[in-house]
Amino acid sequence: MAFDKIYQYNFPTTIRFGAGSSKELGDYLKKNVLARALVVTDPVIAQLDFFKKIVATLRAGGASVEVFHDIHKNPVKSDVYKGTDLYDATGRDAVIGIGGGAALDVARAIVLRVHHREDLFKYDDLIGGDVYVTNEVPHFITIPTTAGTGSEVGRSAIIADDETHQKKILFSPKLLAKMVFADPLLTMDIPPAITAATGMDALTHNLEAYLVNMEHPMCDGIALQGISLIGESIAIAVNNPDLESRSKMLIASLMGAVAFQKGLGVVHSLAHPLSSLLDTHHGLANAVNLPYGMRFNIEGQEQKFKKIAGALNLAGTDGAGVVDHLFELNTAINIPHRLSAIGVKEAHVETLADLAIADFAHPNNPKPVSRENFKQLYSEAL
Repeated sequence: MAFDKIYQYNFPTTIRFGAGSSKELGDYLKKNVLARALVVTDPVIAQLDFFKKIVATLRAGGASVEVFHDIHKNPVKSDVYKGTDLYDATGRDAVIGIGGGAALDVARAIVLRVHHREDLFKYDDLIGGDVYVTNEVPHFITIPTTAGTGSEVGRSAIIADDETHQKKILFSPKLLAKMVFADPLLTMDIPPAITAATGMDALTHNLEAYLVNMEHPMCDGIALQGISLIGESIAIAVNNPDLESRSKMLIASLMGAVAFQKGLGVVHSLAHPLSSLLDTHHGLANAVNLPYGMRFNIEGQEQKFKKIAGALNLAGTDGAGVVDHLFELNTAINIPHRLSAIGVKEAHVETLADLAIADFAHPNNPKPVSRENFKQLYSEAL
């Protein structure tokens, strides 16, 4: 791959990938006769120069642009309602999500809500709500600014209840972006701590997707390649970023989101409660829990762990060696090894275990996880 070139991938949607691809946005809007976009981002991205330049360029080209950035770090239903109200009040004709997972999840949920006005959580996929997603949706474009969730190519949004903090999944193939502009230049100035946390989130997606017990060789191949790309580039992307490392991380993040249509597992069910209860950054929660969750999964998956070791260039290493490497990787990018370092206390464990056993991710784990297992894993990681 030449890292100064723009490529087009038509999988799972149309993706323009490469340095400078985001500059094509204005022409794309004109080509598709879209002139009144709602741009959804988060409060941090909204203040950055590259974001202001994108908006200014669109406006200079004649587009009417309305920016919505009033969202939480871990998005809640009220964020979606506020964004939809702005879409309605200002007469928009498209939604552009620019940012990390939170911004893209809210953007996608707004896309759903524009023409589906029942209570948002009626459309929760975990209760079969996808069958109610029957109307058309606005034109949807995504531009990722982190290499983490891969939400730019997703078909679902994870939104929490404002009061209970329980996370819901809004899903439909209709929610897939019509166009993705994946520009690694937009990730170059992301701070090291965010690069590390989001990068380990991407690694978690690829690892958990690969381990899910479902026959899906296409996703398995994508996940292994994603693991390989992250293994060789994450430390450079965090500590001494260049275009090559940022490009590899961005494509590997996207690949993880494609692969985890198989499902996720125990690590995400350990991480989600930290975000809902303690407002922990999702990627950081995954990163700290990842070695412990992978160790839990080794039994019965020994052959898969050997392939993971190969993807990480750890020839001849078994599952235990993979876990050791994950700890070493966290050290190299300044991720702590213990939950206590990110604010978790012994008093939180029982509530966390309750939330984890109710989470949607672990039923796809390659081995069953009980509430007692979750309690033990949290205690081990403290």
